[in-house]
Amino acid sequence: MLHDLTLTQAMAQTASGPTVSADGVVDLGGGDTGVLNYAYALEQLEAAYYTQVVDNPYSGMTRTERDILADLRDHEIAHRETFRVALGENRIPDLQVDFSAVDFSSRQSVLTTARTFEDLGVAAYNGGGAAIQSPDILVLAGKIVSVEARHAATIRTLLNPGSADFAGDDVVNLLGLDQALPPSEVLAAAAPFIATRVSANQLP
Repeated sequence: MLHDLTLTQAMAQTASGPTVSADGVVDLGGGDTGVLNYAYALEQLEAAYYTQVVDNPYSGMTRTERDILADLRDHEIAHRETFRVALGENRIPDLQVDFSAVDFSSRQSVLTTARTFEDLGVAAYNGGGAAIQSPDILVLAGKIVSVEARHAATIRTLLNPGSADFAGDDVVNLLGLDQALPPSEVLAAAAPFIATRVSANQLP
């Protein structure tokens, strides 16, 4: 992990802090600060999700599956805390999540939602990378997106063992490249699971 001071210095050069409107909409901010808050928002979502999954195992969860999901939880918490510390006073508030659409007793429901989050996370980092100005922050994002891609492949394999879904045509194109989405599309896809309203008006 890059030194926190390095990230703080990098953000200071390209900082436009987050805001909260009178009606409670959280805007992520601009520049590298905005991009890090964007990643921080998604890591909050994933960390909260896997924490609930592990704390409330679905019916028939095997020990291997629990170990895998606990590892994913720990990774997402580590990512979340990395951004929390790096952003300092420039971070967005803690977000309120909404997992009411997920049946946590159902393996299919839990893993399908996990696949959605992991695929979305990879696409978010890939799409957000172009907006990063600091080389140090770009390196950090590259290290994290590679872990998110491992998560996505693992969840896809749990859903369909022995298949090629770990790198399915729905996420990897004919050039062997994973999908990339802009913040507006990612936040729209994540919105049903985040009770706090979030905007990225200062990001590309």
